Amino acid sequence: MKISVNPTQNQSPIRIDRELNLQIVIGVTLMAVLGSSSIGPVLPSLAEELKIAPEQIGLVITAFVIPIAIGTPIAGVLADRFGRKQILVPALLLFAIAGVVCAFAPNFRTLLEWRLIQGVGAAPLESLALTLISDLYRGKKLTAAMAFNGSAIGISLAVYPLISGGLATLGWRYSFLLSLAAIPIALLVLFALKLPPLPQQSDFDFSVYLRHIGQSILHRQVMGLLFAVLALFILLFGAYFTYIPILAGNDLEASHLTIGILQASMALSLAFVSSQLGLFAKKLSELTLIKVSFIVYALALIITPSLHHIWLLLIPSLLFGAAHGMVFPSTQALLGGLAPQAYRGGFMAVNATILSLGQALGPILAGFAFGVGGMAGVFYSSAAFSLATLILLRNVD
Repeated sequence: MKISVNPTQNQSPIRIDRELNLQIVIGVTLMAVLGSSSIGPVLPSLAEELKIAPEQIGLVITAFVIPIAIGTPIAGVLADRFGRKQILVPALLLFAIAGVVCAFAPNFRTLLEWRLIQGVGAAPLESLALTLISDLYRGKKLTAAMAFNGSAIGISLAVYPLISGGLATLGWRYSFLLSLAAIPIALLVLFALKLPPLPQQSDFDFSVYLRHIGQSILHRQVMGLLFAVLALFILLFGAYFTYIPILAGNDLEASHLTIGILQASMALSLAFVSSQLGLFAKKLSELTLIKVSFIVYALALIITPSLHHIWLLLIPSLLFGAAHGMVFPSTQALLGGLAPQAYRGGFMAVNATILSLGQALGPILAGFAFGVGGMAGVFYSSAAFSLATLILLRNVD
């Protein structure tokens, strides 16, 4: 299970963005992102119409996320046992149908119930998209495919709130109808997606399956990469998504629109760097790109407390986007290449669970740092954590 760090592998141009298989898989990824990123702009009008207290409105997000956290590992096991399409197609259809019902929910309780069901449909989407890319590609093509997938995520993070906000001018219910896009994607997965055959498993032994996944994960290289995934989402959802807006709004008196522009700049930087990662990967190994990313994270975090003009926060925003655009596709490519084919769904589901754990821990750890050291403490401690991760990755080769 040795990670290849040969930078000269496959020097020919990597052009896979026009392949239908990859376009379909990216469509699945876009649905995974849609479920959470398109809802934020409509929460104020939703709360007003349904007469929801501010402290309760976050349940619209929580109800969607909880089944994803629980269901992702289960979906990975089922995908390895019964096949990728057999899990993905019903999940996409459930995601679409539940979203439509949310749009017609007569009260808050019904909305939460169907958001919960929509989360069940969303649970397999992100991890199986990563699994499918790992099924379809190898080597530098795998890195390039993960990069295009990451670029699509970045663009969607910038575009979905704009679309949803525009629809919200007609009413909050229209934003939930965006989930209907999952139906044509489900049909494409069913009829047009071409996948390599999975190993035959006539006698599926769940205990043996779990043991093999455990053996694959409890490998020094894999553990190092999973820690890198955990670290990057702790940094992103802690210092950046939680405390950059607080710094901008409270200390620099930025408007909501200005904060939105800052976060959109991060997403666009992410998308651009990810789109170019195939070129970078022809010159540098994926592991080198990961290490460079944590240096860039640390640089962005160190300079942030010294910035006293709102538009100067574009600098750490762009740096964060560039770092994420390098590190996320690179870690996913290496993990996908290390995942055994027969257990890849479960393996990548563990990866997705670690990702979610980082999203949950980030705001908590950053909040603790804020309580100890104030705003500067958040960014300096996060920079130290980034550099500590870099040191740990020295032993991952």
